[in-house]
Amino acid sequence: MSDTAPDHPQIYLITPPELELSRFPATLAACLDRTEVGCVRLSLASRDESHIAKVADALREVTHARDVALVIDSHILLVERLGLDGVHLTDGARSVRKVRKDLGDDAIVGAFCADSRHDGMTAGELGADYISFGPVGDSPLGDGRRAELELFQWWSEMIEVPVVAEGALDADLIRALTPHTDFFGIGDEIWSTDDPAAALAAMAALMV
Repeated sequence: MSDTAPDHPQIYLITPPELELSRFPATLAACLDRTEVGCVRLSLASRDESHIAKVADALREVTHARDVALVIDSHILLVERLGLDGVHLTDGARSVRKVRKDLGDDAIVGAFCADSRHDGMTAGELGADYISFGPVGDSPLGDGRRAELELFQWWSEMIEVPVVAEGALDADLIRALTPHTDFFGIGDEIWSTDDPAAALAAMAALMV
């Protein structure tokens, strides 16, 4: 994930929480071959280390063959063991300093900060490579708070750390946020469709 972002946002692809290992790597490959993706996040609900390792191995083959970074949700100790590029932290700024020290300067360390400017700024100051805010759309998940357009407008004017907009995205939100975000975190929006690669390409076409 590069600080030198292009004129339009990049795609930050988030895996489903549960996936079929016999089929998903091919689905992911189809998405990456059709649409340029900046980073993939392995975001499994499972706590089974052997299952996570099997999935990570399969997806790493797909992503690294296409020069796309692969990070993992929360499981800091698995990053180096599984040969991944970094970790996505879900506790705001709390772990950033320690994780940066543990994983070193080359690892990608991202922080999800819900809708908190303060957490986002703190995480950036402590060494996070990107800050993720969300959900940006209406979602029954979480506590009902949303990361509003105004947060991204302010961030893009004031802060240099790259920002990710994720959660319940739709066409109108993508158009509104495109001038103000570096990445769109896309996951459920495409995996629930019959043709994820086509759905991703259609969303990418809106980011201009």
